[in-house]
Amino acid sequence: MKIDHLGIAVESIEKALSFYQTALGLELAHTEVVDEQGVRVAMLPIGESRIELLEPTAPDTPVGKFIAKRGGGIHHISLNVDDLEAALGRLKAQGIPLIDETPRIGAEGCLIAFVHPKGAGGVLVELSQKATQSIASAEDSAEAPPPLSAG
Repeated sequence: MKIDHLGIAVESIEKALSFYQTALGLELAHTEVVDEQGVRVAMLPIGESRIELLEPTAPDTPVGKFIAKRGGGIHHISLNVDDLEAALGRLKAQGIPLIDETPRIGAEGCLIAFVHPKGAGGVLVELSQKATQSIASAEDSAEAPPPLSAG
């Protein structure tokens, strides 16, 4: 497990990028809109992790409501796991409250699920499994083709 990214809610990605790119010298690696979550996302690598800027696409989205209530700032921490289904199973077995009991698709095609802040000391924790990890897991669990007959 490692820290994948730190999600930061912002009113404007363009305004936030002026700080992260100009003042800190970080490079923009990726942007996309995740319609299902109502956010525009910008990823900036930093060390072995990334900063994820989250701009709401509408005021009634989860990030839009977060900004309206608290203002911009740290929204969540994302931890990369090898097997998201197994991680969720362990948390459920321990009685940890989850926002997502089953994985869903997030930015960059990753599988994600959120742990409720009540179960994580007041922090919104996102568990993520890279799309390549998801594909590898599916390939590993697929049955091997039958051997060719010699006859």
